[in-house]
Amino acid sequence: MISANPILSRYEKTAKSGFAYDEGRQAYTAASGTAPTAAATTAAPTSTPPSGTDQQFDLITAGGGAKVTLADVIVKTAVIFAISVFFAFVGWNLAATMPMIAWIGVAAALGLGLINAFKKQVSPPLIIGYAIASGIMLGSFSMFYNELALANNYQGLVLQAVIGTMTAFGVMLFLYGTGIVKVTGKFVKVMMAAMISYLLIALVSFGSAIFLGTGGGWGFYGVSGWGLLLCAAGVLLASFALMLDFEYIKQGINMGLPERESWRMAFGLLITLVWLYLEILRFLAIMASGRD
Repeated sequence: MISANPILSRYEKTAKSGFAYDEGRQAYTAASGTAPTAAATTAAPTSTPPSGTDQQFDLITAGGGAKVTLADVIVKTAVIFAISVFFAFVGWNLAATMPMIAWIGVAAALGLGLINAFKKQVSPPLIIGYAIASGIMLGSFSMFYNELALANNYQGLVLQAVIGTMTAFGVMLFLYGTGIVKVTGKFVKVMMAAMISYLLIALVSFGSAIFLGTGGGWGFYGVSGWGLLLCAAGVLLASFALMLDFEYIKQGINMGLPERESWRMAFGLLITLVWLYLEILRFLAIMASGRD
């Protein structure tokens, strides 16, 4: 199964290429001075852990470190989410007098996002840096969109976007947790095709808005009713992308990855939440501008 999230897709490696397996090989080599053979890695254990210690062993990786748990992921997600929210207020207050802060936030978030996505070893400071940059970006954009909405006598734009994001998160978590919607191989393939198509449309829309002024500067998103349909498609795609994140976080936990990987899982989830919020914010802003 292929993940649509580049950060979480690495968890689909088989056990023999996973973190736990690699750590097991390193521990064996350190203890014996030689690399483990196929027989050594597949042989049945010669002894069993004492009664009552099964749960304790289940929480330890092959290399001796703690395994990641759902609680770890929740805590790390809460930490970087809180950091993003705090710096969103900073971005909001700076954007009025320093409009360029928005694009500084975009550049920093993009750069740190790519570094974290392709970095082999997890780096909590870089992930926290991404949370700071994305917060500044979101706060700045929120202020700009809110001013546009107020100019059109539209109240509560940002609050509605926040509520919409949290509602979508809750609904997707419910659908996934109850099994009403299952993340199958076919589901992932459809999502991948849809997301790639949407990305291409968004890039062309951005180019047309910059060079041709399409949709009054909104690109394809500002073209009559079709623009709102495209916005709605973006919201739905971002929402269902959360289900892919839930699935691959679950896979990572089941694989027995080290606890430090909870930072990467939280980072991948934050990226999707940022995308979802921006899609909802744009949808509401276009409605507020009267382009229906």
